[in-house]
Amino acid sequence: MKKIFLFFAAVVMTAGVMSAQDINQATEAYNNGAMELQMGNNAAAIENFQTALTMGEALGDEAADLVANCKKAISSTYLSMAKDLYNAKDFEGALAAFQQAKEVAEGYGEAEIAAEAAELIGQTEMVKYNDEGKAAMKAKDYPTAIAAFSKVLEMDPTNGATAIQLGQAYMRANQLDESIAALEIAKANGQEANAVKLIAQIYLKKAQAAVKAKQYQEAVDFAAKSNEAQESGNAYKIAASALQKLGKNAECITAYEKYLEVTPNAKDASGVICTIAVLYQQAGDKAKAKEYYEKIVNDPQYGATAQEQLKTL
Repeated sequence: MKKIFLFFAAVVMTAGVMSAQDINQATEAYNNGAMELQMGNNAAAIENFQTALTMGEALGDEAADLVANCKKAISSTYLSMAKDLYNAKDFEGALAAFQQAKEVAEGYGEAEIAAEAAELIGQTEMVKYNDEGKAAMKAKDYPTAIAAFSKVLEMDPTNGATAIQLGQAYMRANQLDESIAALEIAKANGQEANAVKLIAQIYLKKAQAAVKAKQYQEAVDFAAKSNEAQESGNAYKIAASALQKLGKNAECITAYEKYLEVTPNAKDASGVICTIAVLYQQAGDKAKAKEYYEKIVNDPQYGATAQEQLKTL
């Protein structure tokens, strides 16, 4: 019986020695991983951490801290590798690496690292699509730009800067209604000045197209919307021309007067003044007609006409 006891005691002592040796080996593998990590050898670091993890898990509770440290180190290293790819602007590679980091971290129960990786996946996708959109705009490939910017806006509906870019892409593709919708989003999300300017340009473009198509009332309406967004001489001039075609001379005069008010140094100011004078004359308002003719009596082009008409008033 005494011999049996001594045998078991020897087994316990041997097991204790082996356990200590295994912990030392696992710790050494972990430390080697940390050294590789400091030298920037991420793949080698992960290999050492995984070796330490496997050894630690075999040891059970006595290596619980080592196992926890290994899991965190492995997850963090995968995340760091993904960030390096992101910083190098390898967004395709970064997406795959962030996904791997997320899966590894989830598998090891590293919730914070997994959450950070998930957030960076979304951020990387947005940057990737944004870059694709910009490149497509530069190449004048507007359908591709629209698709890319639309994906960014789907992921971040309050991204005013992207909404501006989407509006510009639609505008250049001549999809004006879609452009206005995108720009309204931009306007509501910190890009009001840029959005308003572009919206005014789009309605001005619509007004010009309506005049060309001889849809004069539509031209007037679109010019009014352009001015609602951002007042411009061009919008008043288009409206005045369309109103004259519609025979709405009183409204035409008002539009031309606003044109002169907004753009007092316009190259065609003398011609517009002459038109206003004629319209007042036709309406029987001699005083206003005389007032406007007198503005251009010395004009090289319209002076003679003004002087002749003033004799009749």
